[in-house]
Amino acid sequence: MADTMHVLEKNPNWKGRRGPVVLVIMDGVGYGKYEDGDAVKASKMKYLDWFTANCPHTKLKAHGTAVGLPSDDDMGNSEVGHNAMGCGRVFAQGAKLVGESIADGSMFKASTWQKLIKNVNDKNSTLHFIGLVSDGNVHAHIDHLKAMITQANKDGVKKLRVHALLDGRDVDPTSALNYITPLEEFLAGFAGCDYQIASGGGRMYLTMDRYNADWSMVERGWYAHVLGEGRQFESATKAIETYRSEVPGLLDQDMHEFVIARDGKPVGTINDGDSVIYFNFRGDRALEITKAFEAPASEKLAFDRKRVPSVEYAGMMEYDGDAHVPAQYLVNPPSIDRTMGEYLTKTGVKLLAISETQKYGHVTYFFNGNKQGKFDEKLEDYIEVPSDVVPFEQRPWMKCAEITDKVIEAIKSGKYDHIRLNFPNGDMVGHTGVFNAVVCSMEGMDLQLGRLKAAIEEAGGILCLTADHGNSDDMYEHAKDGSVKKDADGEPKAKTSHSLNPVPGIIYDPEYKGEYDNTALNSGLGISSWPATLMNLMGYFPPSDYDKSMINLK
Repeated sequence: MADTMHVLEKNPNWKGRRGPVVLVIMDGVGYGKYEDGDAVKASKMKYLDWFTANCPHTKLKAHGTAVGLPSDDDMGNSEVGHNAMGCGRVFAQGAKLVGESIADGSMFKASTWQKLIKNVNDKNSTLHFIGLVSDGNVHAHIDHLKAMITQANKDGVKKLRVHALLDGRDVDPTSALNYITPLEEFLAGFAGCDYQIASGGGRMYLTMDRYNADWSMVERGWYAHVLGEGRQFESATKAIETYRSEVPGLLDQDMHEFVIARDGKPVGTINDGDSVIYFNFRGDRALEITKAFEAPASEKLAFDRKRVPSVEYAGMMEYDGDAHVPAQYLVNPPSIDRTMGEYLTKTGVKLLAISETQKYGHVTYFFNGNKQGKFDEKLEDYIEVPSDVVPFEQRPWMKCAEITDKVIEAIKSGKYDHIRLNFPNGDMVGHTGVFNAVVCSMEGMDLQLGRLKAAIEEAGGILCLTADHGNSDDMYEHAKDGSVKKDADGEPKAKTSHSLNPVPGIIYDPEYKGEYDNTALNSGLGISSWPATLMNLMGYFPPSDYDKSMINLK
């Protein structure tokens, strides 16, 4: 049977289609709650509007418990969204696992925590924490950091340093002082101990690069955190206030590095014998800085590390389950098995996954349950279109046309039974907070939907449209009464984080043959329903424990 042999059972009543089943993930495109600030509604979306008006469609949940996060107050994100869309079931995800591990004390009883604490206590050295200081709960949560600092104090750690990355993407874009100043006060409250913030800067300027897109970010982080090189300030609060006075309108995520110093000497360089915890739980923006710590000094990286301290390094979680990176981690990640990709390849389905660099890992690594590589080299093709290394508001169309070129070529080739692609525009440009750039990104993407529509009609395939979470649908900060918050200059206050809004579930089947009810799709579902739906549309019965399909077979 399918559940034990990983081979899907054919549906004898399925009449087949000439072309492939194509899944289009419009990253960060949801159904907005407010008219004001909804860049999707503000855009001329000729083709998306056509699909919505003429095809069976539903609204899918893409946040909170529907994607394995602790509560429905938690925004969805690309990592958990692609996990759900690729795995067909909901797994408890990073934030929830870490929270549970702290609450029941298992993190602190485990060998990795014990080893890192013993190292600094035995050597009278320093415990360092590097990570995102906010309550965005997408990459990290400040409560996790505070809990670990409190436990380290109980465990006798005398010297502790925090290297604070500023958020402004998963939280208000200029909210850094809401986290940094109280954190400084929190650290100062441990009597008889030397606990301080040592360095930091904006998450899109240093440390948190992903997919090898811009190693200079990691270089800047390494020089600030490890070597103590960079602009010096007396405190992190002072650094943020200074940068804001010098660059009005500066967003937290773009803030340059700061190094805290006394009499010109950095207070928190990372040295031989220290312990280092990278406390972000999400993997994509953790792998490169982890490599910088773990690669031997003899190994050449994309930048000159100058000095590679011998430290005990651990990540919050295992960021890459196949490559086992990092070597040490505090919390076990979700164990995701029997993904859609594994079932399809075991069944002999030929498939293609494609995006540009910014989301390439999402349609491969995350979609496959946090696994590197392919299930079957002969049946799977992966294509990465290199992203531009420029601010996304300057190139809001990104690489959606180039991705579409290759997808249309793949559709016409007749080689593939299934194609999945990600258009990053709605998310990556949405994070900039530049409304007109997001509108441009949406309209550029919509043109590609029109091209895909024509290609699917010619090939006789099926086109499915969805998203991993919302973002571009909610570009302004709103008060509780629904009114738009304003900046000091009277302009709408930009929102750069994801939204809590539902996302599309649309099926365009131009050669529909009556095997399912195409007048309506099932409602009340999450994006984890896509695998069962796609399997149905390819003529297979999904595994019995997969989340419910959006379509009802006749």
